[in-house]
Amino acid sequence: MTPRALASLLVVLSLSGCLAKESEMLGAPVEGYNHTSAAINRFTVNGAGGPNLGPYGGGGGQVCCGSVPRHWRPGLRAIVEWEKDPDPRAYVNWPPLGTDAYREAYKKHAANYTRHRVVVEIPQYDRPGPLKVHFLPCDQVRVTAAGVLPSHPDYPYNFPRKMEDTECPTP
Repeated sequence: MTPRALASLLVVLSLSGCLAKESEMLGAPVEGYNHTSAAINRFTVNGAGGPNLGPYGGGGGQVCCGSVPRHWRPGLRAIVEWEKDPDPRAYVNWPPLGTDAYREAYKKHAANYTRHRVVVEIPQYDRPGPLKVHFLPCDQVRVTAAGVLPSHPDYPYNFPRKMEDTECPTP
């Protein structure tokens, strides 16, 4: 093989390495919606952190990044872990901030936080989007990766913004 032919072959081989296959997984921001009176101090979905959520809050911020498959497949699941503060307004009666009494009140309050972990199915989507986690009464969670907003008719869930803690959605 001539030096010129060898050089041409090397150029072709090096360029073919640049033509990568389309990635199966896509980066996806994480956002949350809290439909309960508790606060979600922190949460993760498949290990990717989401924003903290006040009572009946969320939908206004995203944290980077989780990942979702480019194409939905049957049996797709998410692992959601979270810490919940069942009484997020308790601090209004606490001693002044920065005092030993305040720190003691906080310590006592934080002892009531609960930690949870669930595995949930992700419903079918045509176009992937952010990982959207819905926190519901009775420590239930729903996750979607649909590339549409909650107000869109193709969004898989239609939960009211505020749900009573006794309204346990059916699975």
